Amino acid sequence: MSGAVESLKLSKKDFVTDQEVRWCPGCGDYAILSATQQVFAELGVPRHRFVIVSGIGCASRFPYYMNTYGFHTIHGRAPAIATGIKITNPELAVWIVTGDGDSLSIGGNHIIHLMRRNVDVKVMLFDNRIYGLTKGQYSPTSEAGKKTKSTPYGSIDRPFNPIALAFGAGATFVARSVDVFTPHLKNTIHAAHGHRGTAFVQIYQNCNIFNDGTFGNVREKNLRDDYLLNVEHGKPLIFGKDRDRGIRLAAPHRPEVVKLGNGVGESDLVVHDEKGPMGYLAMLAEMQPPEFPVPIGVLRRVDEPTLDGGMREQIEQISDQKGPGDLEKALHSGGTWTVR
Repeated sequence: MSGAVESLKLSKKDFVTDQEVRWCPGCGDYAILSATQQVFAELGVPRHRFVIVSGIGCASRFPYYMNTYGFHTIHGRAPAIATGIKITNPELAVWIVTGDGDSLSIGGNHIIHLMRRNVDVKVMLFDNRIYGLTKGQYSPTSEAGKKTKSTPYGSIDRPFNPIALAFGAGATFVARSVDVFTPHLKNTIHAAHGHRGTAFVQIYQNCNIFNDGTFGNVREKNLRDDYLLNVEHGKPLIFGKDRDRGIRLAAPHRPEVVKLGNGVGESDLVVHDEKGPMGYLAMLAEMQPPEFPVPIGVLRRVDEPTLDGGMREQIEQISDQKGPGDLEKALHSGGTWTVR
């Protein structure tokens, strides 16, 4: 369904609800909401064919603000609900909106199996490295040493790397963007919609109340050119304000930053490959400041069978062989008993 586009003219206003948006002033969620509403209007898909599913957290309010179908479910279980929706009605475009706490803590088991199964569902992970709704505890993506209300002397946990986790779970589409990079974020959401299978998009999102500035080096205009690497399939890994630095391999899957010129040219640099091997993907996942820039864009995109598609094919094959099912007969077959 993801690739099907109908001839339909919609605007952002068609996806705005009458609900008061209740996020803290300055929250990065506003920018993500606006970008999503714009993109959904551009896809040409009727509003009744979108479903937004959320769990618990600040991001979970998203379904109230999108004039589509939506479910505000329970903590960490949005992937289970979304899977059921997609299998039951494959014509729906199903999106999960979640946060780093919701999806990577109590929902960690659900999110990895959603990606492993390659259900045709899209995931937007709002990552602010903090629990915002419950007022500032450290989260599964909080950096080591993070001082919060629940870790007053600094966190001793090792944080999750959401991109590495997605690669390890076998996600067929993995991308990263930033809340306030509207054109880039919109392009990323477009790409996720067009993918057949699980699309996992990590979005760096600022929580200006409980974790302000955690992504300052990639969000601030005077810094981000030196800390961001916008990857594009088939193009060399180049970054910097003057586009004068790049990534080359010092050894297999051991990257190094080099300055272009003095005998170093674009042909010496790594070329981004969305279908690259796991060694290359692991290299991208581990690249972090200050030694390396942060890769953003579509990091991986491959075509693989989907769980929901496979289930439909299996049901059709068995129905052709055995005929339509009989629910009443099934309920009274096999081992049954009467409870008195």
